[in-house]
Amino acid sequence: MANATAGVVSLHGTGMCAGARDMVRLGTVRCCYRARRWDPVTCAAPSGSVTEDVVSKPRRLPRVVGMGSKLIACGSAVPKFEISNDDLAKIVETSDEWISVRTGIRKRRVLTGEESLKGLAVAAGKKALAMAQVEPDEIDLVILCTSTPNDLFGTGAQVHTALGCKNAWAFDATAACSGFLVGLVTATRFIKGGGYQNVLVIGADCLSRHVDWTDRGTCILFGDGAGAVLVQATAAEDDGFLGFDIHSDGQGYRHLNAKTSEGGTEEVISNTNGSTNFPPKKPAFSFIQMNGKEVFRFAVRCVPQSIEASLEEAALTSSNIDWLLLHQANRRIIDAVATRLQIPAEKVISNLANYGNTSAASIPLALDEAVRGGKVKGGDIIAASGFGAGLTWGSAIMRWQ
Repeated sequence: MANATAGVVSLHGTGMCAGARDMVRLGTVRCCYRARRWDPVTCAAPSGSVTEDVVSKPRRLPRVVGMGSKLIACGSAVPKFEISNDDLAKIVETSDEWISVRTGIRKRRVLTGEESLKGLAVAAGKKALAMAQVEPDEIDLVILCTSTPNDLFGTGAQVHTALGCKNAWAFDATAACSGFLVGLVTATRFIKGGGYQNVLVIGADCLSRHVDWTDRGTCILFGDGAGAVLVQATAAEDDGFLGFDIHSDGQGYRHLNAKTSEGGTEEVISNTNGSTNFPPKKPAFSFIQMNGKEVFRFAVRCVPQSIEASLEEAALTSSNIDWLLLHQANRRIIDAVATRLQIPAEKVISNLANYGNTSAASIPLALDEAVRGGKVKGGDIIAASGFGAGLTWGSAIMRWQ
């Protein structure tokens, strides 16, 4: 905001309908009010509508731009059903040794029965809120980072409603295995540029439902899970989000994808001016397709570069890192990046052996275990990086509060 100072804020009665308020411009301050009183304004909705009881209320605190961010809590959840490498050996031609030597994975969890991505996301979010001792109605925004929503149009709003975050809004962020990192950066921008106070970032994926379980090249890698962090506003001088770097390159799409494919056939309508492509066929997605060698080359080249760029922005070096936390894709990738950055093995956080690649859930899931296990403590500097389909990749340097 131009010429902004610590005392210049923007006040909004969020969600008020146009025409229900007057607007007054005070230099760089914009105040929205109705009859000079902060009365709730109910947006008109048809009787019986699901939005009939939704009331726009004034914000609890004024928006203050230029704030810093801090990570204050985390939570995670995984399905009950566990599949070991020995279990997979009964399905495809493989073995525990073959899988563990090449990937570092020994078991993974997958959704079964009535379990759902939404359920995992809600459970992880509740644990993060409990750790932070923050009530659901204190949350301003919920970002659900997922590539496998329960609904084509997204699941974030369902999650935020189930959590009881009645004063928040929500959306889905899709960037595959980089999703959580993208959601985390987005959360800090809403705090810094939008004056938000509490943002809940949830990474959740159920890639087991998009895996060909007869293909040993992919089915051995993936599992399901969810992880969450609560990002909270703090004074700019106490900012715990020290630097970040994010990228995408669509040319790498061919190496890792789950593209749309032709679904079931439909009877062609006769009167289509000769077109044989109408009506469209039923939509569907192919199983995950991956060129493992190319993805490995991409990760070990781009991830260290990204972390180095983030460290430069943070005015730090790899020697300042207390913990290296990478997307849990492959043990060889994790080891190669740590070696490149000269970070010793005892400073690397990994739970890959127990959960496999949980996509957008992998970073917050591993972080939650490390925090609750006493590894990560207040003030520790964490270098985190996500990378995967898109291709997308990025990193962030952050201080755990």
